[in-house]
Amino acid sequence: MTYLSQIDSPNDLKSLKRSELSSLAAEIRDVIIKTVSKTGGHLAPSLGVVELTIALLYVFDLPKDKIIWDVGHQAYAHKLLTGRKDRFHTLRQHQGLSGFTRMSESPYDAFSTGHASTSISAGLGMACGKALKNEPAKVIAVIGDGSMTGGLAYEGLNHAGDLRKDLIVVLNDNEMSIARNVGVLSSFLSRKLSAKHFMALREELKEFIKSLPKFGSDVYNLAKRTEESFKAFVTPGMLFEAFNFNYFGPIKGHRLDHLIDTLQNVKEMGRPVLLHVATTKGKGYLPAEENPSYFHGVGSFEIKTGNGICGHGKAPSYTQVFGETLTQMARQDDRIVAVTAAMPEGTGLATFGQRYPDRFFDVGIAEQHAVTFSAGMATEGFRPVVAIYSTFLQRAYDQILHDVCLESHPVVFALDRGGIVGEDGPTHHGLFDLSYLRGLPNMVVMAPKDENELRNMLKTALEHSGPIALRYPRGCGLGVPMDKNPRSLPLGKAEVLCEGADVAVFAIGTTVAPALEAAIRLKKKGISATVVNNRFVKPLDASLIVHLAREIECLVTVEENMIHGGFGSAVLECLADHHVTGNRLLRLGIRDIFVEHGSQKILRAKYGLDTNGIYRSIIAMVTGDHARQDGPHRKKRVIEAVR
Repeated sequence: MTYLSQIDSPNDLKSLKRSELSSLAAEIRDVIIKTVSKTGGHLAPSLGVVELTIALLYVFDLPKDKIIWDVGHQAYAHKLLTGRKDRFHTLRQHQGLSGFTRMSESPYDAFSTGHASTSISAGLGMACGKALKNEPAKVIAVIGDGSMTGGLAYEGLNHAGDLRKDLIVVLNDNEMSIARNVGVLSSFLSRKLSAKHFMALREELKEFIKSLPKFGSDVYNLAKRTEESFKAFVTPGMLFEAFNFNYFGPIKGHRLDHLIDTLQNVKEMGRPVLLHVATTKGKGYLPAEENPSYFHGVGSFEIKTGNGICGHGKAPSYTQVFGETLTQMARQDDRIVAVTAAMPEGTGLATFGQRYPDRFFDVGIAEQHAVTFSAGMATEGFRPVVAIYSTFLQRAYDQILHDVCLESHPVVFALDRGGIVGEDGPTHHGLFDLSYLRGLPNMVVMAPKDENELRNMLKTALEHSGPIALRYPRGCGLGVPMDKNPRSLPLGKAEVLCEGADVAVFAIGTTVAPALEAAIRLKKKGISATVVNNRFVKPLDASLIVHLAREIECLVTVEENMIHGGFGSAVLECLADHHVTGNRLLRLGIRDIFVEHGSQKILRAKYGLDTNGIYRSIIAMVTGDHARQDGPHRKKRVIEAVR
């Protein structure tokens, strides 16, 4: 019997001897590697915190005590030790375990996560709530050094230091290199300074010194400065002490006995504490240790070699096409600069950064700064291209509105992962951008039907004199022929791909190809369809939309976006503004829900956005199923159906 097989809850974990925990850690790593090699996922982050996870669950009393894993992508060991090992093989699969922490999935998941830098703020909120309820429990926020580049983390630290609530922040540092002598000394300092009795003695000594007549305060301040100066000399603790946190570390994050002892000591302090833990990203799997960036978020791979298992498609990804095209254009225009928020590989900008290091800016996990920084660059005559995943750009909405759109600065927003993303689930689907961007004055919003049109849209964007957003999906292109040189597209002009008299289908982005395929199937049923590649959500090709609406009664809009306020809503507004009435209009998109995790193929089929879904919806509409829902007396009506 293995150790992991005996554990269904943190209480079971506590029954193990300390000497058995290292073997448990090895078992956990083995399960994570085998599972992620099949499902894909965030391998390196989770491997790096196995011992830290064991120590936290060994010391604290979950679910009474709360652990918030910042981002949540490193919580695989946490899931295995909190009653989910029997379902772990379903990780990131449709209707299986989430790749992040989810409150709805387990009472041991204290907070639903997916975006960076949120743990300290959420943890402080929990600590304050528990204080108001007089509920004795501990709150621990585990945050990585990458997430500490986000401003929200420091807003949380600032507030926590002011309130002085019982909050423990564990800084999981997997990048900093610590020399051996510094590491040994800092481990000694951490162990001694965090000891419960030593801390109590220090508090008593502080009060005694301060009570001395005349010179007490001066002596205390001198002693305090001496201690803190020595700690700051060998550790980065001065920064966190300035936030009124008691700082301990850095300590080695793979030494279970030391982790457990230190956590047991800081557990008793009752005030803001920051424990700095040094870990190795990808620990225990050599390919991940050697290439942690690749294995941060990885698809299926061969365990023996670490090589990815390629899919059948030979077409380049949209991300790759974007990166190569931007690099090509930068050779011809030295005004082009590229900006990313800690994701040069994920956004396809790694090659750009290598070739043009002076024009490449990685700002860290700081999307707000990335946008306003780009606005500043634009005022100096440059053409910044801000490449950020759609879901992460949501974090900078005010900066887009106020700092870019207000003065119509020529900033290009390259929104990777637009639409349904897949296995990362609701925190990562880019299903809101068409809605949250099209209402901004001066903003242009467009989406390509294929990878070649992506190249043309990038050229169009770089020639535009104001803010413009280019939204494209995750995954491979369609394998279409590529123009040698990109060409500009007329702003706001759509493209009619085929003509028919029975129904007009207005599609945008990834929905254009399945709409065309659906039209071919409809033709076999005797239904002729006009299919339009709208290209632009804003400005719309109003003249074409109005013309077709006056010629064809049945209209369909298709978008991989929320139905509320999206492309279909824009078409409805266009028809209303031009006083076009009497049409039946079917809007296909995502209804008022958060879409779960699962493959893109499964989710598009479920929500009716693949060829079959579009085909069935149009058949039902044209044959009258939708029309009859409104009663027999109206011959023409507007119908809004959501799939």
